[in-house]
Amino acid sequence: MQCKAGIAPGVTDTAPNVKLIPTTPLAIPDYRRFWIARLFSVVATSGMVVILGYQLYDLARSDYGMSIAGAAFQLGLLGLAQFLPLFLLTPVAGVVADRFDRRMVAGLALCLDMMIALALAIATQSGMLTLPLLFGLAALHGTARVFIGPALSSIAPNIVPAELMPKAIAINSMAWQIGSVGGPAIAGLLFSGHPSLPYWTSTVLLTLSATAVFGIRRIPPPPGNRDTHPVRQIREGLSFVWNDRFLLGCVTLDLFAVLLGGATALLPVFARDILMVNGQPVGADGLGIMRAMPGAGAALVAFILSRRPITSNVGNKMLLGVAVFGVFTIGFGLSTNYYLSLLMLAGIGAGDMVSVFIRSTLVQLHTPDGVRGRVSSISGLAISASNELGEMQSGVAAALLGAVGAVIVGGVGAIAVTAIWFVFFPELKNARTFAARYRSS
Repeated sequence: MQCKAGIAPGVTDTAPNVKLIPTTPLAIPDYRRFWIARLFSVVATSGMVVILGYQLYDLARSDYGMSIAGAAFQLGLLGLAQFLPLFLLTPVAGVVADRFDRRMVAGLALCLDMMIALALAIATQSGMLTLPLLFGLAALHGTARVFIGPALSSIAPNIVPAELMPKAIAINSMAWQIGSVGGPAIAGLLFSGHPSLPYWTSTVLLTLSATAVFGIRRIPPPPGNRDTHPVRQIREGLSFVWNDRFLLGCVTLDLFAVLLGGATALLPVFARDILMVNGQPVGADGLGIMRAMPGAGAALVAFILSRRPITSNVGNKMLLGVAVFGVFTIGFGLSTNYYLSLLMLAGIGAGDMVSVFIRSTLVQLHTPDGVRGRVSSISGLAISASNELGEMQSGVAAALLGAVGAVIVGGVGAIAVTAIWFVFFPELKNARTFAARYRSS
């Protein structure tokens, strides 16, 4: 029996119990749970990380008597502390996401992150914060994230039809960016009430996020993955990405561009010691708004893309997004006006959102379901490496060049990476549409 367009296979449009293919991912109950889980987790973790970085920098300056350069270097070490677990455990996390029920893996990892937020809340409330404690909890946070990322991101293709994936990616990005806007801003305001309040809030939100994930229907692992030795699966995942120049170009573009161009790691320095309003440093409240602005710019772009997704010349537009990211990074470094700096940060988020939307969609639709968890983990490692190692690079560069010089050089580096990838990965610029090579099982 042939199906009419828009009708699920195996049924007709006159059958009494027909379920038409939805026109939006939000019509799918499991996707709504997935979206809520993503939103709450991003609000919780983005706010938590902002306050953790500010507390570490302030603690280094006040209690440990470090200079601006020395405290900025501690921010770099904080990024390294979060990255090391990601680097060591990413291959394992990818295999776990491909061998077990992905919702259980993501839910349990969210529970671990909730316990980390609870520990930070208790330590802050009781005045027991030290640099070693902050570094240790940051490393545990990195451990939780390494399992959340590949498991959670691999769920969407299993609950959303392939033809709705571009819309789903855009709506996913809206959850991410709304959380990235709301999390830091809310955390900054809560911090002014009491430094422990952001962590108590994160504890509640992560609990709700885990509950939403556990509510998604069971997702059996792809067939055959439980029969293959885990070490062989790790090799297969790495080999798949390495031998697919298209995926390799997508993954490494973000890695090197954000690695060089990440300005957000140094925002505590700008908030405490550089940007002023009425002659006073903008402080923790200003830092929360600054951290929210890239998300605000990205959320606006994500909303536009959810209504009118990019459908043509996707590769060139992805590269252009990275270049725009670099230009606004340079603008932020050059700005001495707080409000202009906020505008530059919004531009950074807007450019990054275009690139992330296209790259995420391409990676999901150009990966077979049997290795999607491993490919997602490798992609997640690249993102985390660009963020956390970018923080390390920014901290070292700030110690050598100053915070302003480090940001400007990083922006120039992001533009240079775009030009290099344009030449050496022609597969990217030649990508015209989101046509999927593989279908989800």
